[in-house]
Amino acid sequence: MKHILDAIQSPDTTSADFAHIKLPESYRAVTVHKDETEMFRGLESRDKDPRKSLHLDEVPLPELGPGEALVAVMASSVNYNSVWTSIFEPVSTFGFLERYGRLSDLSKRHDLPYHIIGSDLAGVVLRTGPGVNAWQPGDEVVAHCLSVELESSDGHNDTMLDPEQRIWGFETNFGGLAEIALVKSNQLMPKPDHLSWEEAASPGLVNSTAYRQLVSRNGAGMKQGDNVLIWGASGGLGSYATQFALAGGANPICVVSSPEKADICRAMGAEAVIDRNADGYKFWKDEHTQDPKEWKRFGKRIRELTGGEDVDIVFEHPGRETFGASVYVTRKGGTIVTCASTSGYNHEYDNRYLWMSLKRIIGSHFANYREAWEANRLIAKGKIHPTLSKVYSLEETGQAAYDVHRNLHQGKVGVLALAPSEGLGVRNPEMREKHIDAINRFRNI
Repeated sequence: MKHILDAIQSPDTTSADFAHIKLPESYRAVTVHKDETEMFRGLESRDKDPRKSLHLDEVPLPELGPGEALVAVMASSVNYNSVWTSIFEPVSTFGFLERYGRLSDLSKRHDLPYHIIGSDLAGVVLRTGPGVNAWQPGDEVVAHCLSVELESSDGHNDTMLDPEQRIWGFETNFGGLAEIALVKSNQLMPKPDHLSWEEAASPGLVNSTAYRQLVSRNGAGMKQGDNVLIWGASGGLGSYATQFALAGGANPICVVSSPEKADICRAMGAEAVIDRNADGYKFWKDEHTQDPKEWKRFGKRIRELTGGEDVDIVFEHPGRETFGASVYVTRKGGTIVTCASTSGYNHEYDNRYLWMSLKRIIGSHFANYREAWEANRLIAKGKIHPTLSKVYSLEETGQAAYDVHRNLHQGKVGVLALAPSEGLGVRNPEMREKHIDAINRFRNI
């Protein structure tokens, strides 16, 4: 891999040089193993340790197909789907790979006894397959994680509705936590040139997800003046929702779990912050019974921060733990938009507060092609900034996933793949200097 890294770091390497560079027969990648899917049987979710299930293996270079690209990965990041994969919840991802493998002769490549994970990357195109015209070897890129076939009409108004929609690196193989990744070429987007490799790799999945969930007409359709309740507002997903709310003229009410996380939200520009641990909110009396009195106490606190108004939008992703409260505190005619369930998938709420107050629940999942592109464009313009807090080596990916699993992190955690150190890959230092405080906001905590 050294000759590939040398070519990337040399300012004199041309596209033709990259097109003729010798590709290795194998490369290093972070994997889970099919024969270990039962290793955590009987353990509670929090006791399952990604450091035991994630491996750094030498794997064969996959065959390049039509409409695809091989990318040298300079950096990637850990998302919660990598945690799910590593603890084999809610199901083993090998089921996804088996189903994908039955789709076509080409997709059989993905059905392997190992799964290369990771749904973000920043890097350099090495090869493109037949039919790829928009990208050339040597292009510096980031990748979004939407993989679709688009053979059905269902996906042509909104690519997320394609029946064969999958999340790359989670429901497909050959993901971004590796030295080389295989992607569909329409996943590629220009790398923001004022960011380093690890900074550019960190927004992809969460930034696009937050954009669709909050800004897009397919999500909440946020407008100026809206009160937006954001759970986990300093985390990997919530930190982008907070930025979108502020940039869009809305009023974020940021819910966090510590004074340090509250300070991060204030540093982003949020004024209304609730430390749920300090205020002692307990929405469940026990495992089976919610406490409506706590919903009401929470709603009262929100109105104290908004001048007596309820929230127009709830940005939901914790799921079971918070969903009853989310439905309750939303204003009449308001919207609860949900994209995940990190505390549990079985949501419970009092439907009287939904139907009688004409509220809406909207399910939102990642982003379509256009939404991902628009979200990346805002990063490239310096309107939205990375929330990278810590960077690990590829060898330390298990620890990175453990930290995300146990909520020991802030914002996003990055992983260096081929990049030998942090801070490389910046092509526009003037723009970077203009935004340096915002870029480093999560690094300076």
